[in-house]
Amino acid sequence: MKPSKTLALVLTVAAASTAFAAGSMDGHSMHGMDSKAPAASKQSSQPVPAEIKKIDASAGKVTLKHGPIENLGMSAMTMAFAVKDRASLKNFKEGDSVSVTFDKVDGKPTVIDMQRK
Repeated sequence: MKPSKTLALVLTVAAASTAFAAGSMDGHSMHGMDSKAPAASKQSSQPVPAEIKKIDASAGKVTLKHGPIENLGMSAMTMAFAVKDRASLKNFKEGDSVSVTFDKVDGKPTVIDMQRK
């Protein structure tokens, strides 16, 4: 094959693949896809209803059965969380119904505020 024909073939293949990659997504469902940048999609912290299952004051942790935590992308479950203000744990007991605000502290889900209902 002549060099000019080879070059033309390479350019044609490159142009076709670029056009294909940039093509329309018509007919393709994008349901459930988040098109926002990660920083733009962060939601503000909202109080979440929860029940205290266990308190470990010495470790600064509380185990909560909680509703969905939207700002952290977590579904309802029971799990232990670090508490930002460890001293506040003395104001609660197992079985208390509480309203809890969560955020990430040092990259970990953390209770930043907890109020008795």
